[in-house]
Amino acid sequence: MDIEYSDGRMRPLAAERWFGPIEGDCRLLARCDGPTLDVGSGPGRLTVALKRMGVPALGIDINPLAVRLTRRAGGLALRRSVFDPLPLTGRWSQALLADGNIGIGGDPAALLLRLRELVRPGGTVIAELAEPGSPSRVEQVRLRRGERAGEWFAWATVSANDIGPIARRCGFPSADHWNEAGRCFATLS
Repeated sequence: MDIEYSDGRMRPLAAERWFGPIEGDCRLLARCDGPTLDVGSGPGRLTVALKRMGVPALGIDINPLAVRLTRRAGGLALRRSVFDPLPLTGRWSQALLADGNIGIGGDPAALLLRLRELVRPGGTVIAELAEPGSPSRVEQVRLRRGERAGEWFAWATVSANDIGPIARRCGFPSADHWNEAGRCFATLS
């Protein structure tokens, strides 16, 4: 499967990497110390890992196959958009936006405002970001497998350089940056 951009570029999706641990996941998961919402959880690698660590976790994804895979692996998951009504609104300790999921909806500010509603006072959002110096942008993309292509949708990329001002506007005054295994993260609190 590929990601097709509206300007004609294509890049492999390589979704198979989401089925097992990815280098850097351990440090990401170690920052989860209470009920955690895994936004865009895919097949549930982080949701299931948190459960195995004894951390309550719920994965949400709009893809029914992703939800089934998470459940089959032993995790809790709902087929929902992050913008839909969700359980424990205002009581999550953490929300995860791993694997570039800060791009969901193509509007990082709208997504972070929604997560501000979902996490408890003092709760955090842990977001995986693009490398410092890379451009932040919103693009129209779609998934393609050979001749079959899905609908176009907006997807955002946020550089580590740009997350601080966006986070502050959305009620997260602090953006603590960290890197692990070539991945760039920020803990927003």
